[in-house]
Amino acid sequence: MGLGSTAKKIQTVADRAEQLYKQLVDVRKRVMELEETTTDTSDRVRDIETELEKQRAVLDALAEERDIDVDQVLADAAIEDVEPSDAATDGDTPNTNDGTAAASAETDESA
Repeated sequence: MGLGSTAKKIQTVADRAEQLYKQLVDVRKRVMELEETTTDTSDRVRDIETELEKQRAVLDALAEERDIDVDQVLADAAIEDVEPSDAATDGDTPNTNDGTAAASAETDESA
């Protein structure tokens, strides 16, 4: 009766199962690589955050030693980001505010 067609259907199902298994193995491998990448990235971020904390401590100590108000410098920088000067936006004159607040604080200290 239809043994030939049944065998063909079973073979088709077996072929599809094999394809799905290969895809599953591939997906599993990719997930494992993704987990490894995520772990490596997390470790790097933690190291960068630790280094940033150390650098911030050094900068805070230097600012305190030179009587620089860090909060004021940051506020000034934030204002300049929101409201750029006309000279910086027209392109004719380069932006010269590359630490002038810190330089003026040093000048005040030496005076």
